[in-house]
Amino acid sequence: MADLSTSLGRLRLPNPVLTASGCAAAGKELSQFFDLAEIGGVVTKSIMLRARSGRATPRMAETPSGMLNSIGLQGPGIDSFLAHDLPWLKKTGARAVVSIAGGHTDEYVALAKRLFNHPVDLIEVNISCPNVESRGQVFACDPIAAGRVISAVRRAAHPNVPVFAKLSPDVTDIGVIARAVTDAGADGISLINTLLGLEIDLDTLQPALAGVTGGLSGPAVRPVALRCVWQVHQSVPHLPLLGMGGILTGQDALRFLLAGASAVSVGTAVFHDPSAPVRILRELDAELDARGFRSVADAIGFAHKSPEQRAALLGRPSETVPA
Repeated sequence: MADLSTSLGRLRLPNPVLTASGCAAAGKELSQFFDLAEIGGVVTKSIMLRARSGRATPRMAETPSGMLNSIGLQGPGIDSFLAHDLPWLKKTGARAVVSIAGGHTDEYVALAKRLFNHPVDLIEVNISCPNVESRGQVFACDPIAAGRVISAVRRAAHPNVPVFAKLSPDVTDIGVIARAVTDAGADGISLINTLLGLEIDLDTLQPALAGVTGGLSGPAVRPVALRCVWQVHQSVPHLPLLGMGGILTGQDALRFLLAGASAVSVGTAVFHDPSAPVRILRELDAELDARGFRSVADAIGFAHKSPEQRAALLGRPSETVPA
């Protein structure tokens, strides 16, 4: 059996499968289907300073091999999260990855400070949500703005808690953004957030979502997500990446590791299979074993390596490993 342990910065995980932000709040919905401590970690829905009602309905629409959501970061705010959700999550034994979001840098800093003395294992800084009212607030589309937010959060957060920047694929060169947040002090990068999309309802003859556009997720985005992970790993090969986007199977998860991710988040899959994270973890274990990988670490970025390096990692003659 392969060693499934992996690291996201300072955070050591027993395995590389986590949930994805926004698909199961703080994990209570999934806890009736599997033990949350069994997977690498639970990534919470993005938390904001104040309670937020989100966008008008309808705010979800099915698309070919995916879905659009225009929830708009609905949530109870940081006070309720710290009083109820985080204590509950930690009691399960799960590792808590807290996603934070804000409208300007000061809000992100305030959130990081509020989390400082609480049992948080990692902070995922959502600077890339495409379904808020103002597209001008998508910090991840501007390397200067993205770097400014990450630098401020890194200074405000507990020094032992890794800070990951969550990036958007809706940019010309994601490597530029990745280098900007790395230079700003990010301990790692989460990618990708959903893609901005739109659907037309042929019964009403108008956009299916009340907010017109929304975030596209599901299997349809997996090739885009995989491309982003590949490019960011090439841009900042020393930085751990948390990959996500359309992961339905252990084979999907393995592809992300091979492209350069140190761990993966499973999101949209839980809507039709709430136990998907543990199923994917079992399948990934089998896929690693079937291909001769002794550990997750050996698989990370494997597709970038030379034939000689790949042969050495698998303990085979180089001529038996495809070039």
